[in-house]
Amino acid sequence: MDEITPDLVARIASRIYNEPTTPNSTSQPSYAQGHGPSYAPGGPHSAATSHGSTSHGHLPQGHDSQGHSSHGFPMSAPPMQPPAMHAPMTPFPPDPSGQMPAMPTQVPTSPDALPNPGEYAPRLPASPGSAGIPGAGSFSGFSFPGLSQGTPSGGPHSSASGGPSYPALPGAPAGSSGLSAFVASVRQSNYGGREHCLANSLIPSLREKLSTGRVIPTSGARALDVPSIREDFPILREKVNGKSLVWFDNAATTQKPQAVIDALSNFYAHDNSNIHRAAHTLAARATDAYEKARQKIQSFLGASNIKEIVYVRGTTEGINLITQTYGRKFLGPGDEVVLSTLEHHANIVPWQMIAKERGAVLRVIPVNDRGEIMMEEYQRILGPRTKVVALTHASNSLGTILPVAEMTQMAKRYNARVLIDGAQSVAHIPVNVQQLGCDFYVFSGHKIFGPTGIGAVFVKEDLHDLMPPWQGGGNMIKNVTFEETSYSDAPGKFEAGTPNIADAVGLGAALDYVNRLGLPNIAAYEHELLAYGTEQLSKINGLRLIGSAREKVGVLSFVLPNKRTEEIGRLLDQEGIAVRSGHHCSQPSLRRFGVESTVRPSLSFYNTKGEIDRLVDAVKRIQRLP
Repeated sequence: MDEITPDLVARIASRIYNEPTTPNSTSQPSYAQGHGPSYAPGGPHSAATSHGSTSHGHLPQGHDSQGHSSHGFPMSAPPMQPPAMHAPMTPFPPDPSGQMPAMPTQVPTSPDALPNPGEYAPRLPASPGSAGIPGAGSFSGFSFPGLSQGTPSGGPHSSASGGPSYPALPGAPAGSSGLSAFVASVRQSNYGGREHCLANSLIPSLREKLSTGRVIPTSGARALDVPSIREDFPILREKVNGKSLVWFDNAATTQKPQAVIDALSNFYAHDNSNIHRAAHTLAARATDAYEKARQKIQSFLGASNIKEIVYVRGTTEGINLITQTYGRKFLGPGDEVVLSTLEHHANIVPWQMIAKERGAVLRVIPVNDRGEIMMEEYQRILGPRTKVVALTHASNSLGTILPVAEMTQMAKRYNARVLIDGAQSVAHIPVNVQQLGCDFYVFSGHKIFGPTGIGAVFVKEDLHDLMPPWQGGGNMIKNVTFEETSYSDAPGKFEAGTPNIADAVGLGAALDYVNRLGLPNIAAYEHELLAYGTEQLSKINGLRLIGSAREKVGVLSFVLPNKRTEEIGRLLDQEGIAVRSGHHCSQPSLRRFGVESTVRPSLSFYNTKGEIDRLVDAVKRIQRLP
């Protein structure tokens, strides 16, 4: 039998927790670690509505032009039962040798040697069944979203006899049952192997891009004048602990060029006023500056209409706006929201909250050993109940760039609405929302050299009249009486109260700065930095890089054996090097690779190879410390 690889285990985990176990089972509440409801409380998964009973080659029936079931949505969800809570995942204990857990190079070679998925734990317990299995001791490095410490009694994966049951998938030998047959069926359903999860995929064009070309367009890129660019950023002249600052925390926030600082100062010095509702000169200036910045965002994202750009405080508020307006209105019991393992908590928790309120279900797309989306599993998860697909454009913990255009096209076969979290992509990848075909695109200004506290949501125009306001107050109304209020058209109806005017102006200045440099030029230079950093860090004995996707933004997450990530971050700070250490608000993605935290240097166009050399030298010194 072929080797059971970590990718195959991830695929099995996805099948077990994203598909009903029996055609006519009724699911009970089951909450997967770090993800929220795996099954809607009281939500039936019958043969008529299960994904497994619907051909992926045809559009679902019974959906209107907006992608919603023709029966309509109830105004309230059925009574909720308390979720079955599981013990929180604990950090991986050290191996007896004192080494940091690593992805195993050998794993059990028999499907019967796999742990019971309903009783999966971070470290395999010693048992007679695992004795003599090559690599069984190193199998502890796994943790998969959707796998809890145990399955509640009567949950989706328990049989009448108390033992585990597994989804009946096409490909299993006739009359077979149990885990061996389930693994066999997974193998026979487009399993592409550890090195190439996209083999036999239905999207060969994407496979070709990943294997032979770059997704990021860099053709015609010109070299950046990095020394001159660095002069534009005053903070890069700072000394930290007596040493020149190296800012490798760009995934958390970017530094600000003098042009952005000047735009903010100029607004407060010369144009400061509230907007829209005054006849005086400063109000007109402030309004013009605020709306001109909106036009710049429209152009930057490739939106068709300025009304499609809604100001928010940042990505987190933008996603909450969508969940609390579109999600609350259109999600109902049994409807499904599809997320990836790579999501930031900001694109998990708001969907968990609204799913729990509305009785909806979260589905989770697994990733392979590189940290790339398993596209065949994504295809399997999609179905007629899929109402929303919410994806990060680029992972903040691993750097993986998701093929969001292709994933959006696949979701649209089921008339699902698609949200793209662009927080980690807009500063690195050219974006055109019309070409992507998404319904929502969200980003934060401070990730793209703008001020904190400002961001934007692209909301497709055909959704404006369907979505209710989120917050009430001034600026979002047409007329107010004590009996009734009429609301402004978008974007005004989503922008209650006095907005963050100055920071919107600052964001416009940041976009001007990025446009002057050119995103293709930025992408080419950052790719060069990423390749150099990957090569140099990989030479450090014992250092483990987390995430090796073929398409990445400049994120270099790593761990060192016998060194706490927080301590590494503190010691690097003493060298003047700023990195992020921790779980990066993306715990499910890190647990997929068997770690609870990483050290995360993240790159931008003002960084240099010399700074990478300083990082590498410092890490080597830290590694030698007792």
